[in-house]
Amino acid sequence: MPRLILASASPRRRELLAQLGVPFDVVVADVVEHEESTTDPRVMVAHNAALKADWVAARHPDALVLGADTTVFLDGHALNKPADAAAARAMLRRLSGRTHTVFTGLALRRRSDGLQLDDGVASHVTFKPLDEATIEAYLARVHTLDKAGGYGIQDHSDLIVAGYEGSFTNIIGLPLETTKQLLTRGGLRT
Repeated sequence: MPRLILASASPRRRELLAQLGVPFDVVVADVVEHEESTTDPRVMVAHNAALKADWVAARHPDALVLGADTTVFLDGHALNKPADAAAARAMLRRLSGRTHTVFTGLALRRRSDGLQLDDGVASHVTFKPLDEATIEAYLARVHTLDKAGGYGIQDHSDLIVAGYEGSFTNIIGLPLETTKQLLTRGGLRT
């Protein structure tokens, strides 16, 4: 079985990928991600996923390398990871009572034989109307600075989320259904 490497620092992606029951290593790519908020989010996440996967694959040419990137998109702008608590509050206020899209780009690479597969997934999340007390309660319970959009659907979502459409694991950061298909296309038995 080919060696699988996850090119991501995200603990949530590690947890999700482990659910597929395939052994893997983690190598964090030393890259600067493109995060211009007005970039088409599909282009942004595809670029960043490929950037991570390519960087790791160049250093581990015989391994199957999976890169992923996720962003939240609303009103023509990507809401990436907030810089601080004030930015997280502002993001939650923007998302309040509205539906936004979560985009994830996936890139699978193996340098030794030129394998290069890419895919993308979109899901929709609708927030409850949030008052300031709810926002503060959520921020007191959830570390949001490492999460696109300033929230994690897996953490106390009963406070903020009214509903969602599409892949739940995509909203967390790694769409397992599509990831499994991609790994199978890459020759890995999942």
